[in-house]
Amino acid sequence: MTHFRLGTRGSPLALVQAHLVRDTLAAAHGWQHDDIEIVVIRTTGDKVQDRALAEIGGKALWTKELDRALLAGEIDCAVHSMKDVETIRPETIAIAAMLPRADVRDRLVGADSIAALRPNAVVGTSSPRRAAQLRKLRPDLATVLFRGNVDTRLAKLASGEADATLLAAAGLERLGRDVGTAIALDEMLPAPAQGAVGIEARADDAEARRLLAAIDHAPTHRCVLAERALLAALCADCHSPVAALATLDGDRLRLRAELLAEDGGTHVAGESSGVDGVGVAKALAADLIARAPPAVRRLFAA
Repeated sequence: MTHFRLGTRGSPLALVQAHLVRDTLAAAHGWQHDDIEIVVIRTTGDKVQDRALAEIGGKALWTKELDRALLAGEIDCAVHSMKDVETIRPETIAIAAMLPRADVRDRLVGADSIAALRPNAVVGTSSPRRAAQLRKLRPDLATVLFRGNVDTRLAKLASGEADATLLAAAGLERLGRDVGTAIALDEMLPAPAQGAVGIEARADDAEARRLLAAIDHAPTHRCVLAERALLAALCADCHSPVAALATLDGDRLRLRAELLAEDGGTHVAGESSGVDGVGVAKALAADLIARAPPAVRRLFAA
């Protein structure tokens, strides 16, 4: 009997995504659900909820425990929200597959639109990108740190800790939470890789990579790798307010991006297109840095 071990964080959204991967794998290979074991691994990012990620170690807080379990052979693959995976990964770990991408947009919960927020409203978010984009659109707005899973953030909003919050539409939809108003992409580009679920395996585990390749959604994989290549070219980190979205038109990839100062007061945006996603990303990164105001350029090491 096949026994495939799938590692995941323990948050409600992470578990939903892990079950999506399990169901997709089972369907692809004719397995029973019991053939796939879901192994819950608690990460530092789940344990520490009172500080911004950038202050306590960045995105590695979501991945390091899963990486350890994967490399130790305790699990055969690890499921991640790709926007939470740090840009530079160990050579011993490979992104083996991605599920079809869900809605990439942000949702505003607590008001019908950003324009409709009251003067000097407070918005809960832990994202430098979202905070900067909000202040770009509404300089009067203030932000307060919101960490935790979706229900925790919605509870903080309901208790009056903020007037509104921003959450990824993909996560809300996967959890069955029909709340909030989607923000148009021309108003707020998403985080790189938002809405994408990725599965990693050991780079030298040919069998696991073969099994996972059967569920890889190539268009999503191609777009997300281009967005991650942009982050790499910019040397962006958790402190860097950057938004990006790649889309496909046939074989041609279009990559749009925006870099912002922390207060949203200055910003630079652009786009590039071509067949080679990594090449497009590098060209766009160079163009954005060349045109970026000093307050933006200093946040990136490119």
